[in-house]
Amino acid sequence: MSIAHRVVIAVFPDVDLLDVTGPAEVFALANRETAGRAGYRVRLAGPVAGEVRTSAGVRMLADVAFDEVGDDVDTLLVPGAVDMTDDGPVARIDPDVVAWVRETSAHARRVASVCVGAHVLAAAGLLGGKTATTHWSTAAQLAAEHPDVAVDPDPIFVRTDGGRLWTGAGISACLDLALALVAEDHGEQTALAVARQLVMYLKRQGGQSQFSVPLSRPAGRRDIDELRVWIADHLDADLSARALAERMCLSERHFARVFKQETGTSPATYVEAARVELARRLLETTDCPLDQVAAAAGLGSAETLHRAFRRQLATTPAAYRRRFRTPAA
Repeated sequence: MSIAHRVVIAVFPDVDLLDVTGPAEVFALANRETAGRAGYRVRLAGPVAGEVRTSAGVRMLADVAFDEVGDDVDTLLVPGAVDMTDDGPVARIDPDVVAWVRETSAHARRVASVCVGAHVLAAAGLLGGKTATTHWSTAAQLAAEHPDVAVDPDPIFVRTDGGRLWTGAGISACLDLALALVAEDHGEQTALAVARQLVMYLKRQGGQSQFSVPLSRPAGRRDIDELRVWIADHLDADLSARALAERMCLSERHFARVFKQETGTSPATYVEAARVELARRLLETTDCPLDQVAAAAGLGSAETLHRAFRRQLATTPAAYRRRFRTPAA
């Protein structure tokens, strides 16, 4: 197998297990799906070579020590670790790991963090003046400790610095991030083949705060949950409160009261959020004009799309596309 992509994943005590094994599996499957042409070789680097205990209690072996890695690195992948406190999880910042990442990143073509690994990149001075994401539970910590970083807690991953820097959300989002790296290296078809092997979507719907809109707040009533799934599949249909109430065989007034009680929002606000979520995916992954995006998402016109983005995301569709459009688009 021709080695074109030397991937080094940092490992250290209490590292999140999936942050390491998830991307490694994606790269291995890319090699398998291309009969080795993808050219990924993954090595684990730790403070010392040998055994490392993960947060799950499972032990793994670092192939090399940090000081043995050298400058032959294509992709540097930095996972994270957290300490649990009474106030919730706090990202752990190990000065030795930070120093090594700072030094090694200078030699890497591409640097990516997984989950709270973004805190390490920030501490290493790599994210200043840039937009980054991390696990939603430590986003406030990242923003407070690094005010020069534009922290966005919603995206599954953020690509910046001309594609050299990537930050990913937590924890299973490591798979989404690794698939995006494969797509950048070898195209959407290869990434799609890997996604199929993993039995997952190539592009997950929505962001961390949505997860996705139909799942953002589970309802106690099964019929309301079933309605939300139906809404997600029929965003271009008539989704007015009247139409939805008729579908539920309820009066419009009673339906609106029950829906808000179960979901915490009105039917109109919920439908708009679901439509904006679809519009976001289209803006991230296609070059479709705004009027086509609006029509596909059930928002009707580019003007309506613009107003919905202002209400839901406090930005414009064009600004959102410039910031989050993926390379494959």
